[in-house]
Amino acid sequence: MSAASALDYLASHRARIVDELIDYVRVPSISADPAHRADMGRAVEFLVAQLRRIGLEHVEVLPTAGHPAVYADWLGIPGAPTILVYGHYDVQPAAPLDAWSSPPFDPVIRDGKLVARGGSDNKGPHFIPLKVAEAYLATTRKLPINVKFLIEGEEEIGSRNLEPLVSANREKLAADFVLAADGARWRIDLPAVNFASRGIVALEATLTTADRDVHSGRYGGTIANALHLLARLVATLHDAGGRIAIAGFYDDVRAPDPAERAAMAELPFDEAAYLAGIGATTAVGEAGYSTLERQWLRPTLDLNGMWGGYTGPGSKTAIPAQAHAKISCRLVADQKPARVVELIRQHLELHCPAGGRIELRWGGHGTPAYVMPSGHPGLTVAERVLHELYGRAPKRVRIGTTLPVSDMFKRVLGLDTMLFSFSTADEGFHGPDEFFRLQSFEDGLRAWTRYWEILGGLSPGSFDRFRCHAA
Repeated sequence: MSAASALDYLASHRARIVDELIDYVRVPSISADPAHRADMGRAVEFLVAQLRRIGLEHVEVLPTAGHPAVYADWLGIPGAPTILVYGHYDVQPAAPLDAWSSPPFDPVIRDGKLVARGGSDNKGPHFIPLKVAEAYLATTRKLPINVKFLIEGEEEIGSRNLEPLVSANREKLAADFVLAADGARWRIDLPAVNFASRGIVALEATLTTADRDVHSGRYGGTIANALHLLARLVATLHDAGGRIAIAGFYDDVRAPDPAERAAMAELPFDEAAYLAGIGATTAVGEAGYSTLERQWLRPTLDLNGMWGGYTGPGSKTAIPAQAHAKISCRLVADQKPARVVELIRQHLELHCPAGGRIELRWGGHGTPAYVMPSGHPGLTVAERVLHELYGRAPKRVRIGTTLPVSDMFKRVLGLDTMLFSFSTADEGFHGPDEFFRLQSFEDGLRAWTRYWEILGGLSPGSFDRFRCHAA
């Protein structure tokens, strides 16, 4: 009956809880902008006050070389499972401000949606387990399981200081698995669990032809143009069928499982609506694969930006000596970021046109793909909860994006990560008019409450076969 009491508490305090979420979202905790450093501190103060008022223990601010993380726990049931709940309090910049229908940090509720920067990504979703903890502790004075919270402040800038923090606090963060209040649901109309994500690696290429830009009248037609050469070079990265044309690129790519491809083919997916949602008309990509297969099962290589020469108003008749391109790859199982970068380097050097020289810059960072083990209790409990909540069995789906924390928690702590967010991919995070559905907030409160109750009936031994040796 503890879950029922907690749900009654959440229902009776709904208005106050939503008001608190609004207060939280109102804080412009933009990690990328130094002008908002004080606001980052305000968000930390808000979280610390919340966690202490809820009744959690060992509430503390964990400093990093950048923005701090916030930690708290409740470990009152020896022998019960222990989970590490992850979320992030930082948000994306709100520009362009004139594209918003209301000020991004002046939250409004419109048509059952909380419209504000950070509502969906990620304050609303991680506020859910905080309120569930509050409900249990207010009604039964205990949680069904042991819980540790880790809420960081740098996810939107790559979590650059999270791994050193986690490495330095291995014992404090030890758990049976990570339950992340991050990673959006695929669709609002289809119950689903995310069990896998692609990895990523990003780099920048510079092609140089001379030591400076030169007059196009004096040198035009006699020396190489860096923009021309770079355009020819990047055109060699794919073949006419959309396949990546880099030697060895697919050597470590697993062939898709026929059973999974068959299951994906049965998923309800409206490709026309998918394209229309962004104003596109035609799906393109690697031949022989459906749009979903390309998005979930296959690696990519994309140009994210190209520039060089003069781009200001009017004209400037000069031949550019340098041209640049930003490149990123989404990776699938068994691909290693460093290996992929080396293959790209070899290809660009081999195919660089005469008159140019290519230089590649990579910061040494990248994230492999991640797959949640099929029988992991964190996954099977999520499926049971969603089945109860929505009245039909959820689908297992992959996501084409990357959540670096999943790989990091596995490497550093030896823990798998279950994504259990109640934001949805259509809620405009990173763009104008980001919103969080209040019905999703309600669903999340019910789901997390039930999840903890079911998990409390398992023994820690249920997780033994999924543990791995941490780095």
